Amino acid sequence: MAFGAGVLISAVAFDLVEEASEKSAGSGWAAVGLFAGYLVFFFGDRLIDRFGGSKRKDASGNQEGGSPLAIVLDGIPESMVIGLTIFEGGAVGAAYLAAVFISNLPEAVSSTSGLTADGWARSRIMWMWIVIAVVAGLASLAGYALFQDSSPDTVAFVLSFAAGAIITMLASTMMPEAFEHGGKWVGVVTTLGFAVAFTIHVLDGGGGP
Repeated sequence: MAFGAGVLISAVAFDLVEEASEKSAGSGWAAVGLFAGYLVFFFGDRLIDRFGGSKRKDASGNQEGGSPLAIVLDGIPESMVIGLTIFEGGAVGAAYLAAVFISNLPEAVSSTSGLTADGWARSRIMWMWIVIAVVAGLASLAGYALFQDSSPDTVAFVLSFAAGAIITMLASTMMPEAFEHGGKWVGVVTTLGFAVAFTIHVLDGGGGP
């Protein structure tokens, strides 16, 4: 979880916010999107907590029913950006795609472990992930299809919206859960995840020293 958090921090900083800032060219839409993403995720997260999603990343089995809807909420902003960047011809590119994959793997392992410990059948867990994969795929398709004729300001808003949602998710779910189980080692592993994602960003041509 800590490694995935570090990866996503890098993706937000160097792939989403940086790109959004360049596209908005000082118009302010990047900042608007950032706070809009925070607000939507914050209130959506509170709503989904009522459906049993408050412990969706808990690896210990305290999942309170393990609401699949709650886990979907985490992936939709990321998936929409993937579709958007495919249309943009790789504006964010392979670095962001790799970051999402690397970060989602430990999230999925943690959630699956918790659901298994909570007594979920393997078949039920498998179907849950299939549904989530389909929803994420549709979100990517939406990101590709809905923003083809969008202005740079709109693209900046979408990118920073995803950034705001991801930052809020990191602060409210991933990082607290990682610290609860990993203690102070979380800082080391988070930094390692950040370094790996930043290296991918640089190798992908995103800049750096």
